[in-house]
Amino acid sequence: MKETASGDPEVRTLALGSASGTVPLARDFTRQLLHEWGWLPAATADRRAAAEDVLLVVSELVTNACLHAEGPESLRVLRLAEVLRLEVADRGAGQPAPRTPHRAGRPGGHGMFIVQRLCRAWGIDRVPGTPGKTVWAELAAPA
Repeated sequence: MKETASGDPEVRTLALGSASGTVPLARDFTRQLLHEWGWLPAATADRRAAAEDVLLVVSELVTNACLHAEGPESLRVLRLAEVLRLEVADRGAGQPAPRTPHRAGRPGGHGMFIVQRLCRAWGIDRVPGTPGKTVWAELAAPA
């Protein structure tokens, strides 16, 4: 992973507001970035697992925005020195959280649990006085 010469992260944004098929669109966009940034094709099983984790987290964040937050507005992917940061902006007022207790054998309710388990950190950013939020997650760069 690298930053630009100025030390700023590389950032790519995908508008999702009026798109149909947002989850596959977001996954395809992210997969292309992983190719551009050298995560794919993966040379080792660990690197392949890291790329698959990124794609799974993108799917979960975008799906949650579709199901619980009036739909996603955008996906931003930031390539930092040691992490890849995923940000999904939406119009919803809700507060995403892993469902507790987690019930592994039951359908649904696993999205934020998966995000919590796979990511170094995750959280929610809001701008006071504006609707919606950005749910973000950071995954470690492959070794």
